[in-house]
Amino acid sequence: MPSPGLLVLFGSQTGTAQDVSERLGREARRRRLDCRVQALDSYSVVNLINEPLVIFVCATTGQGDPPDNMKNFWKFIFRKNLPPTSLCQMDFAILGLGDSSYAKPDAAVDPWLRDLWDKVLGLYPVPVDLGMIPAGVPLPSKFTLHFLLEAPRMCSEEQRVTGTDPHGPPSEQQPFLAPMVSNRRVTSPLHFQDVRLIEFDITGSGLSFAAGDVVLIQPENSASHTQQFCQVLGLDPDQNFTLLPREPGMSCPARLPQPCSVRHLVSHYLDIASVPRRSFFELLACLSPHELEREKLLHFSSPQGQEELYSYCSRPRRTILEVLCDFPHTAGAIPADYLLDLIPPIRPRAFSIASSLLAHPLRLQILMAVVQYQTRLKEPRRGLCSSWLASLDPGQGPVQVPLWVRPGGLTFPETPDTPVIMVGPGTGVAPFRAAVQERVAQGQNGNFLFFGCRWRDQDFYWEAEWMELERRGCLTLFTAFSREQEQKVYVQHRLRELGPLVWELLDRRGAYFSLAGNAKRMPADVSEALTSIFQKEGGLSGPDAASYLARLQRTRRFQSETWA
Repeated sequence: MPSPGLLVLFGSQTGTAQDVSERLGREARRRRLDCRVQALDSYSVVNLINEPLVIFVCATTGQGDPPDNMKNFWKFIFRKNLPPTSLCQMDFAILGLGDSSYAKPDAAVDPWLRDLWDKVLGLYPVPVDLGMIPAGVPLPSKFTLHFLLEAPRMCSEEQRVTGTDPHGPPSEQQPFLAPMVSNRRVTSPLHFQDVRLIEFDITGSGLSFAAGDVVLIQPENSASHTQQFCQVLGLDPDQNFTLLPREPGMSCPARLPQPCSVRHLVSHYLDIASVPRRSFFELLACLSPHELEREKLLHFSSPQGQEELYSYCSRPRRTILEVLCDFPHTAGAIPADYLLDLIPPIRPRAFSIASSLLAHPLRLQILMAVVQYQTRLKEPRRGLCSSWLASLDPGQGPVQVPLWVRPGGLTFPETPDTPVIMVGPGTGVAPFRAAVQERVAQGQNGNFLFFGCRWRDQDFYWEAEWMELERRGCLTLFTAFSREQEQKVYVQHRLRELGPLVWELLDRRGAYFSLAGNAKRMPADVSEALTSIFQKEGGLSGPDAASYLARLQRTRRFQSETWA
């Protein structure tokens, strides 16, 4: 392949930008171009000065924030001491993708890619003697699976590391297997949603965290889904293999033991419960020996078939496993070598930590809603991680969960007399429980919490704890029970009602304002309530009120942690 090569760097939170980047890599290989695809934070940014051609593919997360795997790069590139001419030798292109609420990014990606390849091939034409690799021909798989004739002495499940890496705190490569202490439903049996308070023992983990930090949990597929997948693909779950990369310089996934059983690969690594992307159908079409199924797969992977693919897959949230069951002849013919090309790895799920080490030493708690909803498909849709965690019962025997922590989007003032206004409806209250526990333990009493839920007697999390803290003068609590009166009342209504207090705290007493919860409408409604307070109580004009809010955000006195 001709050199110099192409480098594709992505910032991805839910996998869309990564998927587009890997598509870029495949299209480059079809054009006989050497191409590396990497997350921005796994690339040594100082080497950019030596790269002739770089494609940046970036999504956003939360309120337009950079994804976790590009935060370090983002900080670096904004350093004031970087010479303005340092990247003048580098040709580059940029593709921005928004976040996962944009259902159909392909409409923008397809024409952009066509233009990109016109320009790239102007710089690096396809060698005449080789020509392009046609679209219907599968590219070589990234890895080969070498099946072992006899079982290894130690099975992969026994190889799971039970401690932590002696060289540092737990991480995605080396999570801590935390014993689950308790798993308790905290909503009433009458309530529509099952919400759990789960506690882990982190003794000996080396983990430390502060209020606002998040815990990442690595879930696994259910035993029934694992078995069904193996049946559809004709795989023996008890067979063992070693994994070998095809290309030099490429490493095997750190999370997979060597040797590994098929059962471990499917249950712990392959995200068979995720909704497949277009690239899945492209590769499946290449591998299909069945004419009718191949025709349909080709249509789903074509630009013309995107509406139909959206209706078949994304809208009803049909999973990879369900799609494979719909295309049985193709599924039964998938070579094992292509499993890691075809199916993405299971992503860790992030949860706000709901406890402080100052109140609960050697413990870590989360508040988790069990995700379950109905689409037009017969089977209810279930969240992989929440369903798996909800199924674990430490009362029936020891349970261990792989986890690690990282900083979240919320930080709290260390000065003892700075008040904090916290707005946390529903499970969004979790990080504020950690903050209140931490601040009370440190003697900081300016804690103002706005909590909202449906019913006082069904989903009022930690009611007794808040009441006791109020009694002690450590907390001021404002509640909004949305369904307890004819007109629904939410946290933003309570903020407006208490406008004079909110303005006094923010403008006179330098309070911090923190918000956590569902990203759908609540953050915009709360921001609107604040700008209205700034106008009414502070006498500001509309533009000045917007500038005041922007200044609070810029100085990190307004912070939010939201999720879809």
